[in-house]
Amino acid sequence: MTQGPRGSLIRLLSFLVPAAAALAMWAAWLGWDQHRDVRPDGTESGPYAAWQVIGLLLTLLPAVYWAASRHGAAGAVLGTTAGLTGAAYYDWSDDASGLFVIGVGLVMLGSLAVTAVVCALVRAAGRGRGRRP
Repeated sequence: MTQGPRGSLIRLLSFLVPAAAALAMWAAWLGWDQHRDVRPDGTESGPYAAWQVIGLLLTLLPAVYWAASRHGAAGAVLGTTAGLTGAAYYDWSDDASGLFVIGVGLVMLGSLAVTAVVCALVRAAGRGRGRRP
């Protein structure tokens, strides 16, 4: 395990890099789309399309991989979760119904679970190659 000032910096960066990436990628993929789409039959969807959410997830993978492979699985999980949760809260907090809190909670739980699984896979893959990431 990395110790000393360099180890502390790596642990801090393993939290900050995924958090900053999550905030930036939310803004890039989802932050600009605020309008629901009305279909011809009158039903609504959105405001996000599936391709936007998939794009967000795929562009977050490098930051999560980087953090998890540098002894920062906890930082990767918590940083990504904090970034996505903060972005969702900021983006949705103008909802007058107050139901945005439920959505933000679901983003938090979902990102926590998915990021934990991704980090576990990265760590297991590193051990399988004969080294511990």
